[in-house]
Amino acid sequence: MDKVLIIDDDEELCELVSEYLTVEGFETEAVHDGQSGLTRARSGDYNLAILDVMLPKMNGFEVLRDLRKDSTLPVLMLTARGDDTERIVGLETGADDYLPKPFNPRELVARLRAILRRVNSEDGESVSADKLVIGDVEISASGRSVKLNDEELPLTSVEFDLLAMLLRHAGNIVKKDDLSETVLERELSPYDRSLDMHISNLRKKLGPRPDGTDRIKTVRSVGYIYTVV
Repeated sequence: MDKVLIIDDDEELCELVSEYLTVEGFETEAVHDGQSGLTRARSGDYNLAILDVMLPKMNGFEVLRDLRKDSTLPVLMLTARGDDTERIVGLETGADDYLPKPFNPRELVARLRAILRRVNSEDGESVSADKLVIGDVEISASGRSVKLNDEELPLTSVEFDLLAMLLRHAGNIVKKDDLSETVLERELSPYDRSLDMHISNLRKKLGPRPDGTDRIKTVRSVGYIYTVV
């Protein structure tokens, strides 16, 4: 049974979400301030965290920023509806996904299960060998690990799956629609910036090649391409 940590100061909402997730087969625990949430998230007792932005003691961005210093615990962030800034900052800080309030509980469950499938996957769709090497980047499908110049590169589950898909199609354009449906497990909508932000984070972590060229190029209105030299 997957255990979900809910970090939200709205106790009534936490209770409702906990009841719904319990029916769907999850085990839950709720805390109501950022400081307690960070401590519990670091405990290693959970498979995933639901994190609200507006929290006492520490806001959600501060919690996520500190958590990402030493943990890859998947995080779904709750944001204000229509607030693009919160979504962008959350994704830049390392959130795996976001959901605006108020939300449909069914969509919450769908998002949680999509995240957990990515985390628990051993990349069974890959038809190539376990290890794939493109230039100075090496990716292990079963270990879900990436090395850059023989050093471990810490990636979120979304970033790993995006990179794996781009590397498997290195030198070719991968459509944004295909990336969204395969990695995020949802159709790409016109106002959803999450895919772009995950790609941006991936670019920052990979950095440019030694010759200064970009590893991932944007093909405007179409998708992305991992370039080969």
